[in-house]
Amino acid sequence: MERFENRVALVTGAGSGIGRATALRLAREGARVVLADTSESGLVETGNQMPESAEHRRRIVNVADETQVKDLVSETIKAFGKIDILCNIAGIASTGKGHPPVTENERDEWNSVLSVNLIGTMLLIKHVAPHMQARKLGSIINTASVAGIRSGAGGNAYSASKAGVINLTMTAACDLGGDNVRVNAVCPGLVETGMTKPIFDYARAHEKAHKLGARCELRRYGDPEEIAAAILFFASDDASYITGQALPVDGGNTASLNLPGMKV
Repeated sequence: MERFENRVALVTGAGSGIGRATALRLAREGARVVLADTSESGLVETGNQMPESAEHRRRIVNVADETQVKDLVSETIKAFGKIDILCNIAGIASTGKGHPPVTENERDEWNSVLSVNLIGTMLLIKHVAPHMQARKLGSIINTASVAGIRSGAGGNAYSASKAGVINLTMTAACDLGGDNVRVNAVCPGLVETGMTKPIFDYARAHEKAHKLGARCELRRYGDPEEIAAAILFFASDDASYITGQALPVDGGNTASLNLPGMKV
């Protein structure tokens, strides 16, 4: 099925995890894809997995750097003439260890996490959206988290950044809706990616792997492909009347109180 034939997609965080899964699915369904990430080796690996017929470009980009973002968007427009789909997936969990209480938080960590997760998302929207507005067509999908909806799924800085992404999704949808540019967000639950690797490594090393995802209603953790499927739905014409929404893709994690000890 080629839902995205003749469409151009820009995917940040494309070097691994959800970003890679999204980029590969878009390419399989006909899109021309620009892969952006800070990891050159990750981008090369994603590129190696792309379908042979898929037209794509790779670009090393720090989304927190506005000059790099502007150059990325300009190069994409120059290469392909347009951007139909923007997938803001680049993100970081923490620059420190564990989830210390707010009284022990460091400002530098907040600055780093907010710069990538929230400011980076804003910068991509800022520089991509005008091209979409000019064509009266476009879909922007942001990556938030269940941590942005409720506590217990991430540290203070990470959770605040993802709550900010959810609200930015709504405000940007209001700003851009008049030009037929849709803005939505997915809120993944626990998914095995490069960012969450320390969690999975720790659980497996301490014989706690069976507890991974156990507090979700589906009693399991998610796969990047499952998040990518939701992202592609928002990017597609099937979601043509949906904007300003944040969809949890979390195995039911946010559907209940989800208190420790409630599930086995």
